[in-house]
Amino acid sequence: MKEFIKNVGATVVGIFVFTILVGAIGMMSLVGMVASGSSAKDVADNTVFVINLEGQLQERSVDNPFSQYLGGAASTIGLDDLLDGIKKAKENDNIKGIYIEAGAFAPDSYASLQAVRKALVDFKKSGKWIVAYGDIYTQATYYVASVADKVYLNPSGQIDWHGLASQTMFLKDALAKFGVQMQVVKVGAYKSATEMFTGDKMSDANREQVTAFLGGIWQNVCQDVAKSRKVSVGQLNQYADNFITFAEPKSYVGMKLVDGLLYHDQLKDEVKKLMKLGKDDDISTIGLAGIMNVPGGKEEGDEIAVYYAYGDIVDGASGALSQSESVIDGTKVSKDLENLADDDDVKAVVVRINSGGGSAYASEQIWRAIQLVKAKKPVVVSMGGMAASGGYYMSCSANWIVAEPTTLTGSIGIFGMFPDMSGLVTQKLGVKFDEVKTNKNSAFGTMARPFSEEEMAYLSSYIRRGYSLFRQRVADGRHMSVDAVEKVAQGHVWVGQDALKIKLVDQLGGLDDAVAKAAKLAKLDEYYTASYPGKADWLDQFTSAMSSGSYIDNQMRVAMGEYYSTFMLLKDINKQSAIQASIPYMVNIK
Repeated sequence: MKEFIKNVGATVVGIFVFTILVGAIGMMSLVGMVASGSSAKDVADNTVFVINLEGQLQERSVDNPFSQYLGGAASTIGLDDLLDGIKKAKENDNIKGIYIEAGAFAPDSYASLQAVRKALVDFKKSGKWIVAYGDIYTQATYYVASVADKVYLNPSGQIDWHGLASQTMFLKDALAKFGVQMQVVKVGAYKSATEMFTGDKMSDANREQVTAFLGGIWQNVCQDVAKSRKVSVGQLNQYADNFITFAEPKSYVGMKLVDGLLYHDQLKDEVKKLMKLGKDDDISTIGLAGIMNVPGGKEEGDEIAVYYAYGDIVDGASGALSQSESVIDGTKVSKDLENLADDDDVKAVVVRINSGGGSAYASEQIWRAIQLVKAKKPVVVSMGGMAASGGYYMSCSANWIVAEPTTLTGSIGIFGMFPDMSGLVTQKLGVKFDEVKTNKNSAFGTMARPFSEEEMAYLSSYIRRGYSLFRQRVADGRHMSVDAVEKVAQGHVWVGQDALKIKLVDQLGGLDDAVAKAAKLAKLDEYYTASYPGKADWLDQFTSAMSSGSYIDNQMRVAMGEYYSTFMLLKDINKQSAIQASIPYMVNIK
């Protein structure tokens, strides 16, 4: 028996040591891959920059070198990397053109697509060419691809062109089946975020504003495509009304939407002609990951900090709708901005905001932090897809605000939403309550009953006070009277081009325009940009990727599609701040 135990023990120890050695070797291999993948790269002469429009487009890239080996996560493209890559391709003499491959692409907003499109228009000023190809073009990918000198389609392909629509999901009756109802206090006729819990259809006010911003976005899309493809806006609208998505592929040529129908091998021949290559020659290419390792601009002159703030605004990271999603943590962002204010090497700050809002309290704290930065150096806000409600609260005190024409902004309003679960707890589950209290309102917020009229009156007063403060912040920051702000407030959502007319923003443009304005305000002749906050290192990303919660969340996101946001909202509604400065929870634009 002793010999048996001895042998077993030795085997266990051997397996343990072997596991450690294999793990160490594997880790060294991964570290090697990371190191090799991040090394500087030279571009061969006569190279094509390949942009594969595949996966999810988000505000900032997540540089996780392990994602392809661990699986489960949908591929992502950072808008920051894509814009930087296009700029590098323009400036690099060895890159002769751009090839756009249209795939299954999910952008976060048309404002982001508009930024990409403008970068490609700027690229063409270098005299270099752009060719686009797709088996199937979604409306989003066609919007980007239409800027190309030549747009090609597979002979059996398709172009989805249908216009824009927005659908709102209403959960009031569904929650009622479980004995749950929402108690809502809001300020602003257009503050529609609560409607999905309190009604069964869109209010007239919400329908009015959704109609307006959808029309504004679609107008920009049509005007841009019409200019590139030399067709009229009227023709594009006719194509959408006729639902050309299922048209014969050859008819797209007659509509001037594509320049020809080609198979992949034929497309390669066309690219070779542009590159003056022989039919048997190989095409030298570089992708987005590769061009990120190509040396770019020099860090000369003074620093302009670009601070990225995107996602839901929360009081703390633990209050996020999903821990895997990007959030604007009020405490962390405020501290980061204070550090930038105290950093003498930073001469100006550009805050890049892409958020539909969230916690009113956190928004106020970030507003204060921006005020502190502004007291020492210029602050310019660059708005992405959205900078509305709490996102606009953050923005309003900046020295200058730049928005894309299709940015969703404004939504100056506040609401409070409190779930009443007494029907579920007391009626359906049969839980009974009794209480002892020392004062009249000691049991405020109990699950045993809904709020009383008096309690709702207290809440209403609190919400109105928050709205008055929000409105005053806007008035002070935008140099407007409170009455003037009220006329454009009430929770109304505006697109950037309309927000410019009513003085909620100062300029239409992208991040580069915001940086240029910051340099001008700081009186800088030579400058470079540095991005904040810093991205997580590879070890932190490895640990995060190995988290079971992260893996499951990624699987659910892929499986549930557009319904994922609704699920996570219901799952984590108890974690939200009760007082919200937020636009409708799901701005669903198709």
